Amino acid sequence: MPSLAERLRFLVSPRFRAEHPLVPVVRLAGAIGVGVGLRQGLSFQGVASALEKAFSMPGAKAVALLVNSPGGSPTQSHLIFRRIRLLAAEKKLPVYAFCEDAAASGGYMVACAADEIWADPNSIVGSIGVVSGGFGFHELIGRWGIERRLYTTGENKAILDPFEPEDPADVARLRTIQERIFTGFKDLVRERRGDRLDLAQEEELFSGAFWAGEDARALGLVDGLGEIRTIMREKLGEKVRLRLVQPPRPGILAQVLRRGPQQEAPLEGLASALGSGLVDPRSALAALEERALWSRLGL
Repeated sequence: MPSLAERLRFLVSPRFRAEHPLVPVVRLAGAIGVGVGLRQGLSFQGVASALEKAFSMPGAKAVALLVNSPGGSPTQSHLIFRRIRLLAAEKKLPVYAFCEDAAASGGYMVACAADEIWADPNSIVGSIGVVSGGFGFHELIGRWGIERRLYTTGENKAILDPFEPEDPADVARLRTIQERIFTGFKDLVRERRGDRLDLAQEEELFSGAFWAGEDARALGLVDGLGEIRTIMREKLGEKVRLRLVQPPRPGILAQVLRRGPQQEAPLEGLASALGSGLVDPRSALAALEERALWSRLGL
């Protein structure tokens, strides 16, 4: 004879019935560590609570990541990667990543936290490398008769100062740091992708180049082409439920306090170009930095 629960199950909406597999979905979008205005960019602090909620959701059979990032801070990328792997091991859940416009540089590092990576044919994937950049203004300020005054303690405190001529020793120090980060990035990709990588093309894989979806699949950077709904149905059945997990939104007071009094003056000339209304100088620079990250991928 059916139990009371079985007799009353028709009262529960089909989407909430336990026999329908549940997959929490976390969107990881934006330049990593680059904030524009009130938007803080993709960071460990910003996504940690959403990841915790996704991996702790009752009835979850897997966790899906929607990755759409041109990269950014290597530290923030690695912190997000590590938290995903720790939660996956703790909760014993498989993780699937789906690349949207781009999973490049730090964005690809985050995608590597997944057990399988899927991409659209038009997704930009790869850019495994480390980049630093800046400008040199020493000749410009000299031409305008501007005297540079800088006071430091420690002989290396002001290395790579853009208002001083470039020092080869400073560049060598930066190169050493870049190589250390680059080696860690390559080791992470080798560990996560394993024998799926086309190691005959290893020099090209780790050259900083990037590829569209099909070529990324051929190189082993992604496991296949497809989008989240189709692939999750193939994995877990037609009745699979995808539930987007959103990070908590700060209240109005928190947003106002985050701006600070010094952020009220707008840059009127940049407002329309950035498409974000009136913006302060720091927001403008952050927007330009994020735009540069996307532009180097042709996006």
